Amino acid sequence: MAYQYETVKLDKGMYSEAGRSFTQVLEKCDPSEQYRGTALEHLDAFQRQLKRFGIKVKGTDSDVVAKFFATWESAVLFPEYVARAVHQGMEESDILPRMVATETQIQGMDYRSIASTPTEEEKSLMTVAEGTAIPETRVHTQENLVTLHKRGRMLVASYEAIQFQRLDLFSVTLRQIGAYISRMHVADAIGVLQNGDGNQNAAPVYTVGTAPIGGTAGSLSYDALVDFWSQFDPYTMNTLVVGDAVADLLQLQQMQDGTAGLTFHGTGSLVTPMGAEVLRSSAVPSGTILGLDRNYALEMVRASDVLVEYDKLIDRQLERAAITSIAGFAKIFTEASKVLKIGTAPAQGDS
Repeated sequence: MAYQYETVKLDKGMYSEAGRSFTQVLEKCDPSEQYRGTALEHLDAFQRQLKRFGIKVKGTDSDVVAKFFATWESAVLFPEYVARAVHQGMEESDILPRMVATETQIQGMDYRSIASTPTEEEKSLMTVAEGTAIPETRVHTQENLVTLHKRGRMLVASYEAIQFQRLDLFSVTLRQIGAYISRMHVADAIGVLQNGDGNQNAAPVYTVGTAPIGGTAGSLSYDALVDFWSQFDPYTMNTLVVGDAVADLLQLQQMQDGTAGLTFHGTGSLVTPMGAEVLRSSAVPSGTILGLDRNYALEMVRASDVLVEYDKLIDRQLERAAITSIAGFAKIFTEASKVLKIGTAPAQGDS
């Protein structure tokens, strides 16, 4: 039985079709729906092309890089292979899905988000008497555009150096590039959560030992953490992002209780006794805890997923091939994220 994927004509122009990824263009030429009920139904259009040219990218017996360049058409698949391996690395180390309330895809580099800044009266649950006006929630566009950042790495390697390397090993390097890009996006997100997106919406900052946060400056206590948690109403502090302050959290006696302790020892995941998930990132400043309600705090604006310089990769010009991802972040509700600073311990003799 002949399949349609065996006759698809591949060319580099498939990477430059506006508004469509390479795989989407392939799917248009070779829809996956027609393979339902066949042995190929678990493959997408790109994976079917790998099968067509007999390219195995995973496992100890994976092919070498040169297999992609056996023919002109198979070489067209190489940039998509690179992009997928990089994307896999981004997903493996990505904590953004547990920080972002919504993601917006845009075409272009200009984006103006919306916001709602309720007053204390608007936050309260008011009874609407017959004939009276219904309380309003005002939504407006932000004054300043969202700042988008291009994050990436330059792939520097001669074709001669990698042509006989196994694809499984080469994928490890590409996944590391993806992990790096992901960490840079996380750092951008943390910066916006703390300092705002340029629209005067920096997160409120609290310090241990300074009202309304109890405890002693320089030392994190469970009581101080509870005081911080109580500042979030009407939001819920369901996520904490920490850097070196993770050690202070782990040393709390309450973090060693049955639920939190067993979760950490069994899975390596941290959950506070109050139910907030703990995420770790070196982008959080020393001695600082970033708390947020991940359902309302942050919008991710993505102008592109993983972009590779497909012309260079197809033509084996790997020496200076850029791999990038463009994204930015916007605050949605300002007070859905707050900062807790452990502070500096008072000097001896101070009262």
